[in-house]
Amino acid sequence: MRRALAGLTTRGRSFVAAGATAIVCAFVLGERDLLRAGVLVLALPLLSTLAVSRTRYRLACARRLSPVRLPVGHEARVDLRLENVSRLPSGLLMVEDQVPYSLGGRARFVLSRIEPHGSRELGYRIRSDVRGRYRVGPLTVRLADPFGMVELVRSFSLSDRLTVTPAIVQLPAGRLAGAWTGGGDSVARAVSAAGEDDVAPREYRHGDDLRRVHWRSTARHGELMVRREEQHWQSSGTLFLDTRAAAHWGEGPAGSFEQAISVAASIGVHLGRTGMSLRYVTDGGETLRAVASFDGAFEGLLLDRLAVSQRSRNRTLTLGLTELRGTLGSGREGDGLVVAVFGALQAEEARAVAAARRGTATCVAVLVDAGGPRERSGPDGSGRVSAADAAGLLRAGGWRVVTVRSASELAGAWARTGRDEDFAGDAS
Repeated sequence: MRRALAGLTTRGRSFVAAGATAIVCAFVLGERDLLRAGVLVLALPLLSTLAVSRTRYRLACARRLSPVRLPVGHEARVDLRLENVSRLPSGLLMVEDQVPYSLGGRARFVLSRIEPHGSRELGYRIRSDVRGRYRVGPLTVRLADPFGMVELVRSFSLSDRLTVTPAIVQLPAGRLAGAWTGGGDSVARAVSAAGEDDVAPREYRHGDDLRRVHWRSTARHGELMVRREEQHWQSSGTLFLDTRAAAHWGEGPAGSFEQAISVAASIGVHLGRTGMSLRYVTDGGETLRAVASFDGAFEGLLLDRLAVSQRSRNRTLTLGLTELRGTLGSGREGDGLVVAVFGALQAEEARAVAAARRGTATCVAVLVDAGGPRERSGPDGSGRVSAADAAGLLRAGGWRVVTVRSASELAGAWARTGRDEDFAGDAS
């Protein structure tokens, strides 16, 4: 009852104040008629409060968000199902689903009545032009009396998460020349070299094909042993993104940071769909470990991470380049592929990035030149340099370099990454 009194509307409070005033004036003036009118005016909101607070029907809510992850500029649909699980019909209901302002604001509905054990289905659409992770819900229900004196708010605890990922640019099909390298164990090659009997078998697992049972090993170990499945060569790669605030300029979707995020997302999705085992590294170090992407696991993890990525306060690329040098200098057969997305680089930083390439690794640098301020290097070679000068320093170290002003130019630039003029050759 106390909570219901707190839910009095402006009209309800006005009636309470008018009734109380009339009652006081009736005693002062000795007017019985005024007293009757004051009691009537005061009783109306109190009776409405009592009626609303004694409402015994129960409501159940279910929400379906489809899809739960979508690129910026696309729409998602929210379907609500509100069910009256009590034996009494509901009264007037004002339903409101809590939705962030960037998704379009709150969704409001008015339901006149829900019969006992009945339900109502509601739906609306949401859209965002800003990447991020948003909370949709919970649903709140306002119970109101017919006179508009009381509104009692009841809230559900159920909410859902919507992930708005960066814009994805479709890149041309095909692989970069020299980039399809990596490590792996090939049982087929071991068989051809040593013979079938020398292949190391493993224990039988539920679901294994009985045609692969290795009977000699079974007799030796006293339990079912099967031949190992052939393990194909798996290509590996690293996606690097420079998130430093000092390397980017501009705000909103047109800023260099948002364009770099979109470029990294497009490249990561493209390489992941080719089956490459990728990992994601930023200027702060490794963020996502290598994940084989045949099942789309890396794509989902990468897009979720990029959806909430913010500019970092790091002043240098030291941690990120250390991580890259560790990978490129691991000595594994095939050095894999490195694709790095940068904003503005200083001359010293460009030289450090160029020196990170070792061996026969295929390294591609994408410079996002979104029209920021131009600064030339000083006499000692320090200071921020233009995108063209940075590209020259990187090419001298054996990097393939392309420059884009926005993510929309990435498809054409990506097709040129294998041309001779974009590749200065191997650096020893």
